[in-house]
Amino acid sequence: MRLPCFWLGPTTRNPHKCLKMLGGVYTRLEAVTLRVALFTREYPPQVYGGAGVHVDYLSRELAQQIEVEVHCWGPQHSDAADLHVRGAEPWAEISAGTEAKFKLALEALSLNLTQVKALAGIDLVHTHTWYMAMAGYLAKKLYRVPFVLTAHSLEPLRAWKAEQLGSGYAMSSWMERTAMLDADAIVAVSNHAKADILRAYPEVAPQRIAVIYNGIDLDEYRQTSATQALADYGVDPALPYALFVGRITRQKGVTHLVDAIRYLPPETQIVLCAGAPDTPEIAAEMREKVAAARAHHPRIVWIEKMVAKQEAIQLYSHARVFCCPSVYEPFGIINLEAMACRAPVVASATGGIKEVVIDGETGYLVPFDQDPVTSFPRDPEAFARGLAARLNELLGDEEKCRRFGEAGRRRVEETFSWRAIAEQTIALYQRLIGDRKRSFQV
Repeated sequence: MRLPCFWLGPTTRNPHKCLKMLGGVYTRLEAVTLRVALFTREYPPQVYGGAGVHVDYLSRELAQQIEVEVHCWGPQHSDAADLHVRGAEPWAEISAGTEAKFKLALEALSLNLTQVKALAGIDLVHTHTWYMAMAGYLAKKLYRVPFVLTAHSLEPLRAWKAEQLGSGYAMSSWMERTAMLDADAIVAVSNHAKADILRAYPEVAPQRIAVIYNGIDLDEYRQTSATQALADYGVDPALPYALFVGRITRQKGVTHLVDAIRYLPPETQIVLCAGAPDTPEIAAEMREKVAAARAHHPRIVWIEKMVAKQEAIQLYSHARVFCCPSVYEPFGIINLEAMACRAPVVASATGGIKEVVIDGETGYLVPFDQDPVTSFPRDPEAFARGLAARLNELLGDEEKCRRFGEAGRRRVEETFSWRAIAEQTIALYQRLIGDRKRSFQV
């Protein structure tokens, strides 16, 4: 059943842009389908992180009930029933005009400007990450529609972004802050993320923040017996392995996992699905660390790219243990993927991860002394040892891994379905549209 909003004017479907008064009363003339615009940097096939995964699945689930436009960064252009995807590229004058690190921030702003020029008929805008935050800010002003912002991460808590963006970090921070303070509602992907928002932006009223978790496609992400991906990448299926899947960034903490390898038995198989480095500097650091670790642990398999979804599912399904060593993680959707495939998880005890992984039930949480400014471990060596201790325990206990894996699957089934997340999101949309309608009636 499609969810309606109501046309109250003769020239537009949007009740908040043209309200028809009949005898001094705002009159409901005819029902039309709610139409929202989602803004994201990532969208298939160009997805490299959790925010892109989130928007991919959320948009498809929303489109089962309402009309959805996705505005993204890239060449995408498609129409499938009520899901319409429109990609765009940054301004060529910027992309071809500089190689400075701030280029990425300028490109993002150019897309924000480009993609708000044709939003007629949209009832609400919903942006994801700082890359597209200003599109929501501008659309709210230009089209007088409600603006929702999902905070997948926060620039003030990611000081290492200056390594990637250079002086552009000041610009990304300005874009996020400007949009955050203006949004009609902010979606926090965990309770911890909500607390982070209030800490980073104390001007934001707590009642403007709605906690809506990330989700998982329970039919797609499930344990499989297929092993072709293991064969293709040189993983020995007869030997238990610990698995990492993610980008090479300071945030994801993969270098801390590589540091932990020295504390594992020499015969341990480690599979690192680690690609898309943020900077040449961290790429070089990762290469040096892996080379050093291989000198005493030869069974390191490094897949230097972001693997396809079905390949990742095979790798999750046969891992003895999955490791998420992130130092900053508002939610950690990667843990849901592993748990859905019945992999036990060893993860850092930080951020929203603590609301996903249940310590001693679906895996283990590894605490560390965290710097409040950088989020990095104050004692990296102690963190590496803590990761290694829990990995060692599970690598050597197949039965405990089986129990944790079964419990993880049950947890994602009970709590993290995309259908439930979409319903909560639509309820938020309807509340904001109702609030906007009432504001016109005053």
